Amino acid sequence: MKTAITELFGIEHPIIQGGMHFVGFAELAAAVSNAGGLGIITGLTQKTPELLAKEIARCRDMTDKPFGVNLTFLPAFSAPPYPEYIAAIVEGGVKSVETAGRSPEQYMPALKAAGIKVIHKCTSVRHSLKAERIGCDAVSVDGFECGGHPGEDDIPNMILLPRAAEELKIPFVASGGMADGRSLVAALSLGAAGMNMGTRFIATKEAPVHQNVKNALVAATELDTRLIMRSLRNTERVLKNANVDRLLEIERAKGAKLTIDDIHDQVAGVYPRIMLDGEMDAGAWSCGMVAGLIHDIPSCKELVDRIMGQAETIIRSRLMGFLDGTGATRKVA
Repeated sequence: MKTAITELFGIEHPIIQGGMHFVGFAELAAAVSNAGGLGIITGLTQKTPELLAKEIARCRDMTDKPFGVNLTFLPAFSAPPYPEYIAAIVEGGVKSVETAGRSPEQYMPALKAAGIKVIHKCTSVRHSLKAERIGCDAVSVDGFECGGHPGEDDIPNMILLPRAAEELKIPFVASGGMADGRSLVAALSLGAAGMNMGTRFIATKEAPVHQNVKNALVAATELDTRLIMRSLRNTERVLKNANVDRLLEIERAKGAKLTIDDIHDQVAGVYPRIMLDGEMDAGAWSCGMVAGLIHDIPSCKELVDRIMGQAETIIRSRLMGFLDGTGATRKVA
C-alpha cells in the first residue's frame, strides 16, 4: 500500500509506532520497522543525549529499515537539553522525528538543516495548522480516544480527521483508537494517509515491558480507561487501577483547588515500576480506549501483516462489494 506517508518516510506500510515512555526502546522500534512500519524510539526515556545515542546505535544494529525518534517538548521550566538530544539524532543518522507536547518551532531549523522529516502530534485542527505553518512535514492527528494527553477539546476522530482533511495541505496520520485493518481503512476513508498506534504496540511480543502490562491490556475493555487531571487542564487518559481510583478521589475532594502536588504519588516516577517491574497499581499510565480491541499478544510482524491483510480484504471485498452489489452479505471481523 502506497500513501503520502509511506512515500514521505520510505516505509512499506502506512503504520507508525507512537513514542511511549519506557516502551519505545530499540527492541520495539526495530521490530516495527522490520515489519514494514516506522518504529519510534522514545527520546526522553533515555535520561541523557549520550544514552539516546547508544539507543539509536542499538536500534541500527537490529534493523536496516527507517526508524525515528520521539521528542516531547516539555514546559520551559523543566526543559531537557534539546539541542544535545537533536545532535544525537542527527549524528545517529535518524531521518524521522515525531515531536509532541509544546510547539517544536524553535528547533525546526536544526531538524530541517539535517534533512529530518518531522511529524508533530496534535489534538486539534488549529494546532495541526500551526505545525504546517512552521514547516512540519506531516501531522499525527490525535483524537479524544487516544491514550495519554488528548487535549481539552474532546473531539473524537470521526469528526477530527475529516476536519483535518478539510484544512491541511500536508499529509497526516490518525492517532487514537487505531488497532487493526478496520482502523486503517476508516482512517484512510476519513482523509488520513496512515495511522499511528501506541497502546496496541505495547501488547506485542517485542515490546520490552513486563508481561503484567501486556496481560492487563488484553484483559481490559473499552470501559476501563479514566481521564485524570482535567481540572489542571493537563488531561490524560490512563488505565484504571487502584492508584488511579485514589487519584480521582483526591481530585473530587479538592475540586478547583487541586494542584499537581496533591497527586504527586500517583503520577510521579511510576513508569519504571509499571513497565519494567509490572506493579500494575503503582500509579497512572497512559492507555487508550483501544484496549477494548486488544485480544492477543502477537509479534509486531504478525500484527502488521494481519492489519494489512484485513485492510486489503475490507477494501477489495467489502467496500468494492457494495458497488457491485455483493457487499451486503460479506462481513469482516
